[in-house]
Amino acid sequence: MESEQILQRWLQLRKGHVISILMPEGGDIFKLVEMCKRNAKFLLDELKLQKLKQKDFIPAAISSLQRDLRMQHPPRKIECFDISHFQGTETVASMVVFEDGKPKKSEYRKFKIKTVAPADVNDFASMKEVIHRRYKRVQEENLEMPQLIMVDGGKGQLSSALESLKELGLEKHPIISLAKRLEDVFVPNESEPVSIPKSSSALRLLQQIRDEAHRFAITFHRSLRDKRTLQTELDLIEGIGKKKATELLEAFGSVQGVKFATAEQLAEVVGEKVAQKIQEYFVSEGNETELSSMKQTDAG
Repeated sequence: MESEQILQRWLQLRKGHVISILMPEGGDIFKLVEMCKRNAKFLLDELKLQKLKQKDFIPAAISSLQRDLRMQHPPRKIECFDISHFQGTETVASMVVFEDGKPKKSEYRKFKIKTVAPADVNDFASMKEVIHRRYKRVQEENLEMPQLIMVDGGKGQLSSALESLKELGLEKHPIISLAKRLEDVFVPNESEPVSIPKSSSALRLLQQIRDEAHRFAITFHRSLRDKRTLQTELDLIEGIGKKKATELLEAFGSVQGVKFATAEQLAEVVGEKVAQKIQEYFVSEGNETELSSMKQTDAG
């Protein structure tokens, strides 16, 4: 049979030598083979049954959330967004994904806000941008929509997100916001928050998701801010532009790593001339710091 030949070739490739497949027609070996087939079928049926049970199982917090928000379907997949900035600089957004009440970090996403000027410090416009970008891509790439969209903030953030969904023809998709101060949950077209008991597992899940989105946004924002600060210091060195500064940070991890690298290590990244200038810069910087410290001591 062709299937036997394919299996035989595959086994030979795995084992590295000739394999013969024998099919017993009777006797003890035939009975043993039949018993193995029955056991294998039994185990396969058990695995299929377990998967069906897992698929049908809905965590209590998800069921509670479905009830409290009066949703037609349980929100097994939730995508939550948060905005982070420091006085308008390096404004970013985060998206975290929870499935059946657990984080799915492989689907987390980070966004740099593009359409809002730093001086504006406009969280509403930033939220509108990121929601539009996310779900436009979902539509274009035919990706799976979550059962529930969630934004960190109050009615303002919710309204901004809803504007983007309307532009995309998704205005009927379930979306909520969670305000920090009183942990109020808002839904579209309702002036008052949804009544969810403070002890509810549904509210605790929403708080967990919101906090994770906030943590992820803060982490991304800090990494950009630190990178900008470090790169600015390296830019002060003659002969180093943004490209070389980035290469140095990637090679040594930080400005401190660049500072304490040997001339040979630096030369491998930027060449001997620039490596010499880097070392001269940090030597002179150290002398200036020491001199400044001595002056302060004398003045005291």
